Order: sequence, then C-alpha cells, then structure tokens
Amino acid sequence: MCPEVMAALVEANAHHVPGYGDDPWTRRAERLFRDVFETDCEVFFVFNGTASNCLALWSLCESFHGVICHRHSHIETDECGAPGFFMHGVTLLPADTIGGKLDEQAVRAAHQTRHDFHAPQPRALSLTQATELGTVYTTSEIGALSAVARELKLSVHMDGARFSNAVASLTVSPAEVTWRAGVDVLSFGGTKNGAGMGEAVVFFDRERADNFRRRCKQSGQLASKMRFLSAQWVGLLENGAWLRYAEHSNRMAAYLERQLERVPGAKISFPREANAVFVSLPEEAAAAVASKGWRFYNDVGPGGAARLMCAWDTTESDVDAFIADLLSAVSPNVTPG
Repeated sequence: MCPEVMAALVEANAHHVPGYGDDPWTRRAERLFRDVFETDCEVFFVFNGTASNCLALWSLCESFHGVICHRHSHIETDECGAPGFFMHGVTLLPADTIGGKLDEQAVRAAHQTRHDFHAPQPRALSLTQATELGTVYTTSEIGALSAVARELKLSVHMDGARFSNAVASLTVSPAEVTWRAGVDVLSFGGTKNGAGMGEAVVFFDRERADNFRRRCKQSGQLASKMRFLSAQWVGLLENGAWLRYAEHSNRMAAYLERQLERVPGAKISFPREANAVFVSLPEEAAAAVASKGWRFYNDVGPGGAARLMCAWDTTESDVDAFIADLLSAVSPNVTPG
C-alpha cells in the first residue's frame, strides 16, 4: 500500500464510527469522487475488482440479457465465470479485435445475434480501460462506441481496474473519458494503484444505482467496517496521489520498454500506452529470469507474450535489475550498461 493509504487507514482506526457506510470517511470519499469527476455521481465501495465489475453490470441487466465485451477482457477470461454467477445467468458476448480495443464494427457484429426469446438480448457494452493488452481507449473512441451503444439501446460499463493509468496516459480529466463520453457506470480500481483492498463503483446515472447497496449485501460485498474501504480512497484522491502514482508507473513502463530494445530477440507485441509492456522473449531467457524469481504472466493475450507490469512503486533500479538478468540469459558475455 502507498503511504497515503496507510496513513488514512491508521487515522480511520482511531475512533469508533457507525457501520455499513454511514460514517464520515465514506461521506468524505464520496465527496472527493464527485469533485474528481465534476458531477453528482453515486459511489459504492466493494472488496475487489471481480465484484465491482459484476455488480455494476448486474445493475444494468436482467438474467436473460447479454454483455458485449472484448474476447480478452478480464470479465471474459479471468473471472472464473463470476459474471454469470453474480448476475444469475447474464451471458457474455465476446468480440475480437487486434490490440484489445473494441471498435464500432465489432460491437455491431456482436449485437447481431438472435433477438427472439430463445437467445440472450444484448443490453450492455463493457469497455476495459486500460485494456488487458495494455492499450488505452481515447476519448473520441469511447464517445463513438457510446454513441453506437445508445443507438443499439445498450448501457455502457467501464472496467477501470487501471483507469488511473489510462487517465494519466491520455492527460485528460476523468470526466472527459467517462460520463461526458457516454459511460454510465465505472468500476474504478484502487488496488493496482496503491490501495490495499477494495474498489469503487461509480454511477454517473444515479437512477441506475437503485438497490445497489442491497445487491452488495446479497452478494457478500457490503462491508460492516466500510471506513476501511472508503478511507483508502481519501488517501488516494484528496491530494492527487492516485494520478501521481499512475503517471509514475506509466513512466516506468516506458523506461522498461526502452530498455527491452537492448535485449536480443525481445519483440514488443502491443503498443505500450499505460503501465503494461507485452514482449515476446526468447524461451530460454524467459525461463532463466523466472528461475531467478521474476514472475509474469504469458497467457493474458494472444501469442504468449510476457506481460510485464509496472506498479505505483516500481523504480528504475527494479527495471535495470530485470534487464540485467535478461541480458545475462541471452548474451552471457555482455556487461549490462
């Protein structure tokens, strides 16, 4: 956890307060979200990203509905069927494009399924920002996709596990890339940007938030000591730490990408637009660095590339150490510089 989050948690632990979100810390965090997004949004706090995505989508769908998403989106590939579990049968309708970003053609194609009562009815569009392949939707791309969604009578959900990194990459306001571009509800990730646990679900259309607290309770996501979820967001949002740390991790990923150019046989697989670098590594080099304790996924996207993530506290020394181990594996006689 980042220092700002730790400090907020220690301060929140000093006194007793009412439970289930009826406390000063939660009210304070809610106000900060409204300031950051420049609108009177409704905010809820849950324990993790799986729940934030599923409960947000559940608020948009009935059990016979479908959600259009990317084939490599987290809700499709890494939630162990949680959307169907939480949403009582809601079906995911995956579409595939290069680079992890849906386009208008892909959304229309996914929507053109059977619309009779024998098939799930598309009702929501889920966009991952930044994507699972490390790319970022621009404001205009989100606006165009939201316009298509409105035409097709779809609500728009944004899976923002790395939303902070996307905002830092685009250098736009959070409002511009969400509700002003047509997003109805955002799953805002904190864990990947310095928080210890818990994510936020942000409704820009407050009417869609009806009964959301009951959904949280029913699914085991309503915290009795809510302040320990919401106080973390006070630490992140109050003085801009959320954006500073995202900018830092993006810079470290850019540095990592540049250093990988020195590694013989390494090939960048997707554009680096946030804090993830996807790189194809020589098999022996990947095995060698893994044997030294480096851990990374190589099954997140197509092609088996290694996904290298930079965190809020990654340093240039961390990157240098990784590159040195890579270089020693592919070129044992080369002295890292």
